[in-house]
Amino acid sequence: MAKMEDQWRRALAEADNARKRAVRDSAQQRAQERALVALAWLPILDNLELALTHADRTEDPLVEGIASIRTQAIDTLARLGYPRIDAENVPFDPRVHEVVSVVETDEVPPGTVLSVLRPGYGSIESTLRPAAVVVSRAVKADRG
Repeated sequence: MAKMEDQWRRALAEADNARKRAVRDSAQQRAQERALVALAWLPILDNLELALTHADRTEDPLVEGIASIRTQAIDTLARLGYPRIDAENVPFDPRVHEVVSVVETDEVPPGTVLSVLRPGYGSIESTLRPAAVVVSRAVKADRG
């Protein structure tokens, strides 16, 4: 009887572990699919931003409509867990930033994000795309 009870408890534990594993795998699969879909939309969002930079800034309803769609896309990505990364004058963080260029300056501390060339999306825990940034570096005195 004790042997059967032990087998029964082991079977229950194995079933519980299998259930937990299935829940964890399902959540990981959903997160991966969400990231793939969000990543597929980034070129569209980039093109909307490019269109806005080249648009005439008069009060054109078409330009206002494109700006509204861009804002809606950014908000949707944030709701999916990928907020926009485009802050300037913040410390460089390799988890969310990608250095594209370095500028020597003594106006800000070294390692400060001076400008964002391409916004990123995500967070420290889950970065969809890092922000392409220009970072400051201390001015070297031995130039010559």
